[in-house]
Amino acid sequence: MAKNFPEIWLDRVIQNLVQGDAPDFLDGVNELDGNVIEVGDKNLLHIPTTSFSPDVLINNSTYPLAIQEYTDDEVVISLDKYQTKATKVTDDQVIGAAYDKIDATTKSHTNKINATKYRKAIHSLAPDKAKDSNIVLELKGDECTYDDLVALKEKCDDAGWPEDGRRLVLCSKHWNALLKDRKNFGDQLVNYKKGEVAPFIAGFEIKKYNFTPVYKTDKTKKAYGEVADTSDKSASVVFVLENTGKKTGLTKQYFSEAANNPETQANLLNYRHYFIATAVEDKWRGALI
Repeated sequence: MAKNFPEIWLDRVIQNLVQGDAPDFLDGVNELDGNVIEVGDKNLLHIPTTSFSPDVLINNSTYPLAIQEYTDDEVVISLDKYQTKATKVTDDQVIGAAYDKIDATTKSHTNKINATKYRKAIHSLAPDKAKDSNIVLELKGDECTYDDLVALKEKCDDAGWPEDGRRLVLCSKHWNALLKDRKNFGDQLVNYKKGEVAPFIAGFEIKKYNFTPVYKTDKTKKAYGEVADTSDKSASVVFVLENTGKKTGLTKQYFSEAANNPETQANLLNYRHYFIATAVEDKWRGALI
């Protein structure tokens, strides 16, 4: 059971968190250098200033905020913490160390943690507002077209973005609109037989994700988890791979045996997991709304 085989259960959960279904917008994103250390309930990452800009505010519009402490030679950031609520599991469910048993019992936890951390990741990669080399560009019309992607490319060019490694993560609304944009492009733009957008358009590597952030009418990003209004606009997010990093921290398992809960006579199980995806410097980030 989870109590008798805690290492096996935890190792399997970690494996499922790392190897679980992940959106491809983080494919190829570099792992941030440095070792994660545990301080209280925080996972902190020490990064040399030679590979990290010390004046960047990571997740500065999302909650919880990352901690930054600056010294002469390093920056310290706090990974986002994800916790599941304890769920009741029967004695039969937690007996043994077989992977199928573990997966059946813990999949609701691993699935929810992964889904949440990736939604937070794409939100963190989007800029708060247009500033310096960060771009927030409105569509020319009601639906996203090839012309809008060209206009976004021109904005990136003008802002001095590197040409290599530009990745555009289309929201569902923009993705669907491009599927209908057959004017002058046909299968050069879209593979209509498979219903997929071409992998590269206007110099952008194209990805798709359904849970991108939304922007308010003043073109500022809405806080993570804030309820959207009808006037808010879904955003496609664009960033440069060389300026993007991710880091997986520790995973903890908590198990309370039924014998220690005379009132409920139920086993309780939950998990805590740490992860962050961020721009290395507050530049080369964009949103198409």
